[in-house]
Amino acid sequence: MRLYPMMANLRDKQCLVVGGGRVAERKIGGLLNTGAVVTVVSPACTPTVQSWAEAGRITLHRRRFDPDDVRDAVVVIAATDDPGVNLAVHRACGSHQWVNIVDRPDLCTFTVPSVVERGDLQIAISTGGHNPGLAKKLRRQLEEQFGPEYAEYTAFLGAMRDRVLALGLDETQRRAVLAELLDDRFLRLTAAGETKRRDQEAEQVFRTLGKP
Repeated sequence: MRLYPMMANLRDKQCLVVGGGRVAERKIGGLLNTGAVVTVVSPACTPTVQSWAEAGRITLHRRRFDPDDVRDAVVVIAATDDPGVNLAVHRACGSHQWVNIVDRPDLCTFTVPSVVERGDLQIAISTGGHNPGLAKKLRRQLEEQFGPEYAEYTAFLGAMRDRVLALGLDETQRRAVLAELLDDRFLRLTAAGETKRRDQEAEQVFRTLGKP
């Protein structure tokens, strides 16, 4: 089955994670990074999960899973080391909920990809949940290819695009300016830390091609 790739905005959305171990910790951390409202149900948890609860970043219930726990959740993740509990979570969910069962890709309505993050740049690698080892291997390769300079480079391109859209140019002019700003010299200057020269060259692009 081919999956539909999708970047979801989970800010302020109710999310449930069942489990408190290391796998659950990674899932919880990923949800927190999106601004989701996270509830965790687990009799035991890692020190990091406990610290998130003490800081008020998550709601933690130190007990076993109850089917009623899924009621208000948009996203439900079962990340325990007990296949029976994970299956019970799946059975408690409705067809309107997005469900991830860490040890049963066949029961998932979504899988969590391996991700390379560089600021606003996100590169997701998925094998449909069937070969996470390959996804991690490819992630390491991509991390070498797309270094930390891409965070600043992506921010620069985003600011330039906003500026282009504010100029009131016609479509042909917009395409010309944006294509020129994607020239590799701007990435090289960013990687070299020569942001002043980069910005000067960007100004020259606007003077040459960005006139309404």
